[in-house]
Amino acid sequence: MFKILVCCGSGLGSSFMIEMNIKKILKELNVDNVEVGHSDLSSASGSNADIYVGTRDIASNLEALGDTVSLNSMIDMNELREKLVAKLKEKEIL
Repeated sequence: MFKILVCCGSGLGSSFMIEMNIKKILKELNVDNVEVGHSDLSSASGSNADIYVGTRDIASNLEALGDTVSLNSMIDMNELREKLVAKLKEKEIL
């Protein structure tokens, strides 16, 4: 199964909020073969995700792990949707 991992510094509030927003977008797109989770940055290295999502302040750390979506704003749904859709098309999920 295709996996998206949302990361933040502590792995609690902001990554969980972005995870919920990604799930909402995937539902709107009728994509159901994607697993979405969240983690703190230090635990992310032990995960095998297809896409890592994080805000721009930690995105450079995530890039070493694999394909990364860097968000300028964690609350901008339009930015999240645009970047997520582009990455899913690149990965041939959409």
